[in-house]
Amino acid sequence: MNDKVRSYYRLKKKQKELEQELAGLREEILAHCAENGTTTLEVGSYAVKVVPHRRKEYDETKLFEALPDLELWRLLSSPDTAKIAQLVKLGVLSEERLKDTYTVKDVAYLQVERK
Repeated sequence: MNDKVRSYYRLKKKQKELEQELAGLREEILAHCAENGTTTLEVGSYAVKVVPHRRKEYDETKLFEALPDLELWRLLSSPDTAKIAQLVKLGVLSEERLKDTYTVKDVAYLQVERK
């Protein structure tokens, strides 16, 4: 069991290092694309694509005030964008009622594929 725990610790440490390296490379690639005003790029045998995405980030206080029923708040328990979107889709909540409860954040997804 000692070997398994040691391996697990080592791999988790390595995972953290890899995630930090990936985040740095991602930022550099996104910055390069932004500087050059492009969302697609071919580098050797790799194709890079930046996909813009808009994400809502809800303000808990404003959301609580906008909900018509305390039971809905209990269902959500915390602002979960997917759950809220589903309640809007089902007609339980309206976009109009929620309009001042969130901010929209632009996020860029980075896709790198081998050609």
